[in-house]
Amino acid sequence: MVLFKRKPVRYLPHPYIDDQECDVWVVSESNEVFTSYDAYLERMDFFKSKRFTCEVTGRSGLTFFDALRSEQAGSKEIDEAFPQALREPVLRRVQFSTTSRIDNLVEEVFNEFKNDFYPGELVTIILNDSSRLNGRVRDKAKFAEIRGPDGSVSRRAFSRYFVRIIDRPDEEALVDDQHIARDRKIFTKQMLRSFIKNAVTREGWIGAPWLVKPEIAERFRIDTNVPPQLQYSSKVAAKKAEKRNASMEQQDGMFGIWQPNKFPELKPAPKARKSQQHHSQEQIHPTARPYHAPYPDPGLLPRSWDLMQHPPPPPPEQYFPYLPGYSNPYLPPNGHYYPPPQPPPQPMPPKQQVVVEVPPPPPPPPIKYPIDDLDVEPVRDGTHRPALKFITEEQCSDRKQMENVIPGLKEENIGLLLETWNTLNVYCQVLKLDSFTFDDFVDAMLFSSADIDCEMFVEVHCAILKQLVKGENEDEGAIQISLPDLPDPDESEEESEEEESKLPTPTPEPEYPAKRTRSSLNKVKFAEPEPEPIEEDEVETVPHRAAEMFDEYGWIDRLRKRDFSKGGWELVMVGLLHQLAGRPRLTDVCVKILTHLAPLDAEPTIDTARTQYSTMDLNLRAEALQIICQLFLETKTVKDFLEDMSNTMTQYRKNKIEHQRARKEALAKLKELQIERRLLAPEPEKSPSPVPELEDAMDVDKTEEGDISIPDSEDEERLLTRSLRRGTDRAAERKRKREEEQERREKAAEAKQNKGSKEYQKVLKQIEKEREKVRAAEDAIIVIDGDLREADCPRTRVLGKDRFCNRYWWFERNAMPYGGLPDSSTADADYANGRLWVQGPDDMEREGFIEIPKQDQDAYYRRFQMTPAERKVMEEGPTRLNNAKQWGFYDTAEELDMLIGWLESRGVREVKLQKELSGQRDVIIKHMEKRAAYLVPREKSEEPPARMSTRTKAYFDDKTHRCLRWRNTTAIAELGHRHVDPPPKPRPRGKKNAVIEESKPASKALPVLNRQGKPVTRQEDDDAMIQEKVAD
Repeated sequence: MVLFKRKPVRYLPHPYIDDQECDVWVVSESNEVFTSYDAYLERMDFFKSKRFTCEVTGRSGLTFFDALRSEQAGSKEIDEAFPQALREPVLRRVQFSTTSRIDNLVEEVFNEFKNDFYPGELVTIILNDSSRLNGRVRDKAKFAEIRGPDGSVSRRAFSRYFVRIIDRPDEEALVDDQHIARDRKIFTKQMLRSFIKNAVTREGWIGAPWLVKPEIAERFRIDTNVPPQLQYSSKVAAKKAEKRNASMEQQDGMFGIWQPNKFPELKPAPKARKSQQHHSQEQIHPTARPYHAPYPDPGLLPRSWDLMQHPPPPPPEQYFPYLPGYSNPYLPPNGHYYPPPQPPPQPMPPKQQVVVEVPPPPPPPPIKYPIDDLDVEPVRDGTHRPALKFITEEQCSDRKQMENVIPGLKEENIGLLLETWNTLNVYCQVLKLDSFTFDDFVDAMLFSSADIDCEMFVEVHCAILKQLVKGENEDEGAIQISLPDLPDPDESEEESEEEESKLPTPTPEPEYPAKRTRSSLNKVKFAEPEPEPIEEDEVETVPHRAAEMFDEYGWIDRLRKRDFSKGGWELVMVGLLHQLAGRPRLTDVCVKILTHLAPLDAEPTIDTARTQYSTMDLNLRAEALQIICQLFLETKTVKDFLEDMSNTMTQYRKNKIEHQRARKEALAKLKELQIERRLLAPEPEKSPSPVPELEDAMDVDKTEEGDISIPDSEDEERLLTRSLRRGTDRAAERKRKREEEQERREKAAEAKQNKGSKEYQKVLKQIEKEREKVRAAEDAIIVIDGDLREADCPRTRVLGKDRFCNRYWWFERNAMPYGGLPDSSTADADYANGRLWVQGPDDMEREGFIEIPKQDQDAYYRRFQMTPAERKVMEEGPTRLNNAKQWGFYDTAEELDMLIGWLESRGVREVKLQKELSGQRDVIIKHMEKRAAYLVPREKSEEPPARMSTRTKAYFDDKTHRCLRWRNTTAIAELGHRHVDPPPKPRPRGKKNAVIEESKPASKALPVLNRQGKPVTRQEDDDAMIQEKVAD
């Protein structure tokens, strides 16, 4: 804005024009309209006077038009020079700032932003070898400060930036604050000052806040509602209240006895009777004077402004003649009479006078955190949630994100894979399966070959199927699940024969009307019977031949006999899915799978089922496996296992309480022993003896008044003491006395130590014993906590939700060991899943928090200048999850730290999630690193590989397909064979066989191990019983 006398020029309002045909004159630069040519010329003369100042450059002595052009050019130059990425953050920082001087404001903003960078900003990367590269900030993450229990800073706050290198478009750099810089010419104090002066304004009263100009605030969506505590009315009310309180304190001080000393108010004496009368008249009629609106500043108006329309003059005063009978008539100087004035209102006595004061509005109460996450003020510094990684192609928008994609996987089947893997690993003891990693599981689901079978894929299906139907030697092959009935063709034929054998229903005779006529009888007689509605049988075309694959040997009988080899388990899956198609909820999925397993163009044989299953799509495999996993969870075996785990957890909690009680008792005993140790300790330990040098100094002060120094050592004694007669002899005497005193004290301490050494040593041994008890109890508590975590099997526990209701899953959090079973065939991987998974919000949460009604959106927009959906786009970045079927993950320590720093501790959901992630951080990072090391391609062995014959069977390297390394050692150890293999036939009893059995070496029965590699125990009373059972 152009300045005149250091104030913005006020433009004249548009006049009211009645006649639309009259001539007007316009100043285009100020958009002012004049109906008088003289007023227009006056205004132009005012604008052409060189008394104006450019606000941007500070140049003065310009005409209004020159200053306006200079300001526009300067503003354009500032807009082009100032970095685009810094404009919004700087303006948000300046908005409502109460720093009085603009120099101080510029200094504060510059110091705050000089080491802070924002996405989209051009920066310079400083490499370790001091070389520099130009880049553009793509992403930014802030890490909060971490303090230790003692309050010390264990990690300072810092930021990390993903920077795209300009000269290398396909490369990015991850740098911190120490390896990134900004060009000095881009962000300077002078440029920042010019930008702030051009973008903000402030009112003239003291303490007024800086306000961003409305047009700029609207462009950047900056809130322009001034807080109540920064408004001028609030400041005035506060000052008035302060003055009123001060005066009340002065008047009421000392119960009103001592009045404050004040100087008398001095007023000039009246000079004439006329002035006195006029003064009294003004006092009697304070409201009789007409009100005239003040004109604008005369310096801003032309001299011919009087030619334009003026406000109407006040009406003339009316005077009246002398009224007879009025004893005190008022006679003005002009000789006219008018009625006497009304008597002034009598003031009320001080005790009855009531002063009604409107108190200032109270300030808004402080916000008590935590509150709902979306009610927290959004952070507008350019940071957003770290980018997610995806495993489906449809979620990836960049080629760089394709490295983690699982080929052919659909978005809606990610949850099925994770759910199935989690179920198999949680109940691996029930299923008698070795644990396996999620990466190996996905590899097994993708593996397809007609020549070789993947043992993991086959064993998983066979283990689950065996739990659905008992073996023929167990409970007579009882079915453990409820199955829908299949239509029996024999029953349908019998029903049709019964319908044919039934007598035909006689046709009812026609009803004749009561009043019969010939015509009516003819109508009834020759009326054609109404045709019965023919029920059209909807002939549904079955798109598969699953029913034709079973004759007399059904899938249940095959499952009872455990006939799984050579396509047997695939045929069982076909029969099971065919029968489950009778459930309405599973009909579509089962028909889709059966269409591939038993197509119409193939023979309904066992070979067809085996071939089709080996070529089935990953998505169909995931859906089929998820169906039988859900059936497995309905069995009584799972219910018994969960009940057993519940009892085990109860026993674990009791043991934990016992260990906690033992720890508490040991700590109490340890405290008593520490007190006893201090009492029995030798003299130096109880209280240190005075320093001998200080005692010598006290002796010197007593004997020699002239010696002013205190010796600190024997070497300094000769230099510090004053040289007097016989000074050397006195020094030697003091040294001899000190040695004698020291020897005496040593002898006394030795005698006392010999006297109490036995008791003291005994106490020390007891202290060490109690400390060992405390350590043992704490170690036992840690082990029990791990056992409780692994025994918590009923459901997988989510870590928490963020502000947009995305769920965060660390599947190793409960119900399974962190690194899988220690005796698994792939235990060297030492991880289970190794990824932090993020699931999108479900439909109810999305509609309740993000896609809110229009009225709520408008209210939210008025508060934060954005809707919840726009906030989600801004704060989540380009990698967003829109529904519960979408998943993403993090697999590096840097991403986890950035996520913890992005979470807001003032929100109710994110404060819990942040606490969980911070508590599990070390474990999560450890197994993320284990996964990264496991997935690195293994180096080729130096020894030449053994030659294998591949003439009859294809060979697959387990380095390419890691799932082929997996073996089901648990089933072999407990059952003696794999699940896919038929059970061994029982040997016939006989003497020969008994001799053979005795000749075999007796193998010691292997104990069943739990997930830590320890023997499985249920509700053991103490550790001694466990060791006894292991020994047996």
